[in-house]
Amino acid sequence: MSYATITNVTERLGRPISDPLEVAQVNAWLTDIEDRIVARFLRSGLVLADQIALGDPTLATVVRVESDVVIRRIYQPQPGRTSVTRSVDDASVTDRWEGQTADAGLTVSEWSDLLPRVSSGAFSTRPGFEPNVALPQVW
Repeated sequence: MSYATITNVTERLGRPISDPLEVAQVNAWLTDIEDRIVARFLRSGLVLADQIALGDPTLATVVRVESDVVIRRIYQPQPGRTSVTRSVDDASVTDRWEGQTADAGLTVSEWSDLLPRVSSGAFSTRPGFEPNVALPQVW
């Protein structure tokens, strides 16, 4: 079960999703997206549910991202396909495929919204100096 529901997708899509086949497809896509997110969090050494409980990311952010990805998939079920032409007379068929500009997966900005902020640790210590020899107490 994913965090986003078909109701969340319907609200953002602006039309009802009532056909049983489309309902099943949207639910399957929501599950697929959730699996991708959970797997990425696990590879980062994190648990999505724990991060949501900490508020990084928030539940609303996860629902928004999952819904947006599914809506993108509804409008373009085959990523990379930019146009389709079918003609009956004289049998004309045109499929135009371009780069993966409209990927059905998550975009870089969506991953940025989901994954917690981590510092690089390059400047995690303060500069300081400790002498490597003991100085005598009396001068």
